[in-house]
Parts: sequence; structure tokens; C-alpha cells
Amino acid sequence: MLISPSILASDFSHLADEVISIEKAGADLVHIDVMDGMFVPNITLGAPVIKCLRGKTALPFDVHLMIEEPKRYIGDFASAGADIITFHIEATDDVRGTIEEIKKHGIKAAISLKPKTPAEAVFPYLDDLYMVLVMTVEPGFGGQSFMPDMMPKVRAIREEAVRRGLDMRIQVDGGIDDKTVSQATENGADVLVAGSYVFRAQDRKDAIEKLRSHG
Repeated sequence: MLISPSILASDFSHLADEVISIEKAGADLVHIDVMDGMFVPNITLGAPVIKCLRGKTALPFDVHLMIEEPKRYIGDFASAGADIITFHIEATDDVRGTIEEIKKHGIKAAISLKPKTPAEAVFPYLDDLYMVLVMTVEPGFGGQSFMPDMMPKVRAIREEAVRRGLDMRIQVDGGIDDKTVSQATENGADVLVAGSYVFRAQDRKDAIEKLRSHG
């Protein structure tokens, strides 16, 4: 079970300190949401900010691209220090080419599915992926409520991965806390993105440990 706190919920005026804080609290990854204001109705940060953060932590950077035509920017995020790059299947007509571009840079490739996108959409690409991210909220803003009706999608992807003998991660993102985490893990998720629950906790280490224990 890996815990990947989303810095979308952090204090952007102290971003480096926030990343250092979650490393000390026991996080496994840093989840970095990149939004372009077009694929989703919000704008966050880009490769230059990630590059500045890269020297502040040894944690792997779990970069979630919520941008149109992500293939254009893979090189930029690779150079900035991404370890995993996740892009949305809905954001490009060249899914396989985007996967290949990510791998060309020696980075782990992942695909994300919005809530209305069926599990089967990602099946043709599973053999080439490190991870699939199932959104349990509509992408674009933090602090939303968990959507339990996404759990059959998580289970379907896990079952297909098992059927093929794939050692693949399944990540869930949106509304994850100590009350919803068990639903995600019981259906096959093994990477948990938690933003508000971790960054708003009085004790971030305790929050991360609670997620891990429920998982």
C-alpha cells in the first residue's frame, strides 16, 4: 500500500516545506496535479515548479497530468524530475504514442479515467502500464466527496490485471480518508491519493498511518 498525498491541498506559499513535511510524515510518493484550465476548469502548476521541488525531497514524484494533448509536454515533465507520469485517456487521440513517449524517457507510465469513462477503455493498454488511476471525484478541484459508485470500476481493472498476470498498481484519487479508504482497498486499489485528509490533519504522520492501517 502506497500513500501519495496530493499537494493540491497544501499551502502553495510554502510548497517546499509542505513536501518536506509529508516526507517526514511517512508518505511514499508526492502526488502533483497539473491542470491547464482546458481539460479541467482549473489551473495549478507546471514543469518549472516541479523542477524547483525536485531537490527538496527524495520521494518519487507522481505527476498527474490533467491537460489536453499531454504528449507535447512529456519531455518537459521528465526533465523536471517526474518518476511516474499519469495522463487522461480522454485527453488524447494518441494514447499508445503518449505511453511510448513517457517510457522513452525512462519514466513509469500510467493512465487515468474520469468517472464517466468505463473500465474497459483502459484494457487495451494494461500490458504497457505501471498504474491505472481511477478518479473517485470529477477531476479539477480538491476537497470533493468520494464517489463509491466508482468501486466496481476499480474491481474490474484489478480482475482484468489478475487475469492477465500483470503486476500493476491501481490508484484512487478523490475523497480518500479514514472512512472511505477501506472501500478502495477492498476493491483492489493499492495506491491512495489523499490531499485534504493529510494536509489538513493536525498530525500528518498519524493521518498517513491511519490510511495505511485501513489499507
